[in-house]
Amino acid sequence: MTQTQTVAFSKNSTNLFFHILTTCNLKCRHCYINPAQHGKNSLPLPTIKAWLEAFANNSNAKNLIFLGGEPTLHPELAAAAKHARRLGFGSITIDTNGYLFGDILSKVTPADVDYFSFSLDGATRETNDRIRGDGSYDTCLEGIRRAIDRGFTTSLIYTVSSRNIHELEVMAPLLDSLGVDRFFIQVIGLRGKSAMAPDASESRKSPQVAKSQWLATVPGVARMIAERGISVTYPKVFLSSAEKFECAGTVADNYFVFPNGRVYRCPLCEDFPVHSLCFQENQLVPTAKLNEQDFFQLDIPEGCVMNKMIQPHNISYNEEGLPEYKIACCLLKEEVRGG
Repeated sequence: MTQTQTVAFSKNSTNLFFHILTTCNLKCRHCYINPAQHGKNSLPLPTIKAWLEAFANNSNAKNLIFLGGEPTLHPELAAAAKHARRLGFGSITIDTNGYLFGDILSKVTPADVDYFSFSLDGATRETNDRIRGDGSYDTCLEGIRRAIDRGFTTSLIYTVSSRNIHELEVMAPLLDSLGVDRFFIQVIGLRGKSAMAPDASESRKSPQVAKSQWLATVPGVARMIAERGISVTYPKVFLSSAEKFECAGTVADNYFVFPNGRVYRCPLCEDFPVHSLCFQENQLVPTAKLNEQDFFQLDIPEGCVMNKMIQPHNISYNEEGLPEYKIACCLLKEEVRGG
């Protein structure tokens, strides 16, 4: 029997999503990295340490996720992870495409890193490699197996879009065979490459999934996979008109840090220079108004203000011009566990 619960925003923890570089060996079709907004530099280790220290005392429960680009391309990733552990971060995750550069698995231990989280966007080689690049499917699966063989706890991230939702159900036996502990289903957002107009080689169909297809597919697949003993998390996305909307930017401590010093509280804002914080001489300081925090205060019938601003076609309206549902904060999750 599975149990589903909405994971409320935690007011007593800090979640730090730390992009230590923006370089990547792949060119995924939905990559949210925007060099014009996020820069192209790679942080030196002393800066990484200083910025980690700026967050280290924010709370008693601190969750750190190293991101890129591809973070294993950074030659000092192992040292950064070990420094974070010494600072007391309670959970340390490295997100990776599976290439695991720099022999990272031999440079850290399960005592240093709690999770290696792998990105795969298709249950088959054909679908995944069309999205993420030739050879990425086999490399990712091999990377997962290597990490598990070395005793690391692993998770897998699947970004659902119109290009791969048809294979979500087929992920169940693959996850089973791999032996991963957690499965994260993400919804594609119109950020970075996904926000750009498609070129001549791409379909002009939106990569986003309609509400009807999302609700008909994702919750059921999540329950099915959870029955196999794998913890599954996915964004709630849609709220009924009667459900209360809350913005994580106002009630939770989530920070999205980029190597150019920008610090956002909401990932939907990352394509724009509206970050509420930034690093100046390794000190975390607030930015001038207007910034994302001012948008978070707005109360609109559609729910998420940023969603309304940058992807308004996600909302449907009735004959009276009122939204038929609200869009939830992108950081509000549903969690399904087998029981």
